Amino acid sequence: MLAVVLGAAAAAQEAPRTPWGDPDLQGIWVGSTLTPLERAPEHEGRAFLTREEVADLEAEARAHAERQRTRPAERAPAGGDVDYRPDGSLGYDAFWIDEGLVWEPSGRTSLIVDPPSGRIPYTPTARDHERPYGTGPWDSHLDLDTGERCLGDGLPQIWFGDNPNHQIFQTPTVVVIVHEMYKERRIIPLDGRPRTGIPQWNGESRGRWEGSTLVVESRRFPGRPQDRYRHIWRGPTASLRLVERFTRVDAETMAYEATIVDPTRFTQAWTVRFPLTTDQAGRGLTPGHPFEFACHEGNYAIVNVLRGARVEDERVPDR
Repeated sequence: MLAVVLGAAAAAQEAPRTPWGDPDLQGIWVGSTLTPLERAPEHEGRAFLTREEVADLEAEARAHAERQRTRPAERAPAGGDVDYRPDGSLGYDAFWIDEGLVWEPSGRTSLIVDPPSGRIPYTPTARDHERPYGTGPWDSHLDLDTGERCLGDGLPQIWFGDNPNHQIFQTPTVVVIVHEMYKERRIIPLDGRPRTGIPQWNGESRGRWEGSTLVVESRRFPGRPQDRYRHIWRGPTASLRLVERFTRVDAETMAYEATIVDPTRFTQAWTVRFPLTTDQAGRGLTPGHPFEFACHEGNYAIVNVLRGARVEDERVPDR
């Protein structure tokens, strides 16, 4: 135990600081991991995997990534879907997805650390209107999810998935986080200014330092119950409160924790925790700066989806 404490203390001394003395959070960060957000049914009751189990899962992921890399790029869509199929398996061009090849270092079976079940604590009615991704009806543009409409996937603060890079910029009074996906920008004042109370797409954020940890609390998310989200837990409501904690550990690592509180959708607050890193290659990701994400340019998806749905209506009138 003493060695662990001393090791943590040494790492803390190595964590870089800004010229004005705050922990330096700047850089391009990724949180991608093989560890799922929620604990899988086969791991129910198990908080951690063994080292051997983690090694097997990582080896399997590397082998799958190699098969994806070497197979032909042009291939007929599986079930008409180019990314994820409705059953959750991967579609024909999943080789574009850059999601990491490394398990969470502790071997936890879920990124959710609270509740202990490792599962999202939905209320009984929270998922009543959920539709599997890639399913209709498609009667208007509102039937497509916000990502397909280039509006973002909700809660971009949770740092994993495809297009995973986040770049942090920092001054003594402001932290700015730029998310590669949709090029969403979060401007987080640190100077104690009052909240405006105006709803914002990603919430109104305020930050403060608690020792070496930056605590960011976001409120005033928009209440848009008509919007669809690829994952229903990501969809913000007017009652959502998000509290994030960023702690720089060493030259390449930052501890990240996010607690989500929303009584309209969840029976209790729930928390995810995992490390961020600037070592993209070490996570099995493509190294480099964030790519330009120009979703709206040439986005014919909405028009084509609705046009295809009308063709299906004519083909199957009672559909």
